Amino acid sequence: MYRYSNNSLPLEPPISIQLTPSYCEEIKLKRELLTEHPKRCFQSRPHAMRGQWEIVHMILEHLVSEYPNHFSLEKNGENWTFHNHILSEKQSFVSGDHTTLPFEPLDFIGRHVQEDLILMMERDGDLFLDAGQLCFPANWSLAFNVGMSFKEIHRPIPGFKEEGLDDRIVRFLMRMEAGEPWSRRNWSLMAGSRLDTSLETFDVWGKGRNEVTKENVGELVHLRVEVQKLFRLPRSNSILFTIHTHLLPLRTFVENKEWRRQFFELLKELPDQIAEYKGLSQYRQTVLEYLKSR
Repeated sequence: MYRYSNNSLPLEPPISIQLTPSYCEEIKLKRELLTEHPKRCFQSRPHAMRGQWEIVHMILEHLVSEYPNHFSLEKNGENWTFHNHILSEKQSFVSGDHTTLPFEPLDFIGRHVQEDLILMMERDGDLFLDAGQLCFPANWSLAFNVGMSFKEIHRPIPGFKEEGLDDRIVRFLMRMEAGEPWSRRNWSLMAGSRLDTSLETFDVWGKGRNEVTKENVGELVHLRVEVQKLFRLPRSNSILFTIHTHLLPLRTFVENKEWRRQFFELLKELPDQIAEYKGLSQYRQTVLEYLKSR
């Protein structure tokens, strides 16, 4: 039977950022959301500044080493200049001095990558969400969850606490070591192609769940996959979660025979409470019939 699990695997190679052909489109959308809904898309606690800077340093290092034609970084002591050649942008700042940036450090670097960025800081034997830039959430709220512990954030997941998964994952996260990142994937179905499925905008996109028919299911329903990467930050001893969201129309997904077969079997035996949590109860049968007909 399908159930949630800690399906993390060692990340090879240990790169946090991925550029896709939709880079410019998604960065534009990210910045629009941050301008229109700053408190919904970015949150931080004052004590998280050190961790924010550590994330900036790590991501800049990854960008310039993996994509040298697209990004470059000039250093003169603590005076740094970052070039985003894709967007023809340049930003000079003093490393470690947030007043020299137009935004908080995490918010600044997040405007140059497609991933959402979540900082969880360790204290009192637990992990707490102390900063994040979240523009493309899967039906949750950064503004509501900021300051919560890992277990509190994931409490709504069916069976998460009852089956002891919360304790096992927290132990796994607490044992993570710097230089040994991990990756996992999370999937759901989306009635539409909207990346911003925040809890606050459910009234806008949630109604799509009732609009799925056998005629439009292939076009309207999308497979939504989050590629999540986890990094232990050595200086602050915090954990960075990067979340890169990908959408694929069902009509394109079913062209792969093996994917179609596996997903049909998975969806058929998916427990009702998990289907409800993932928000696909209203149209699961329609999707199953579509998969079977193909």
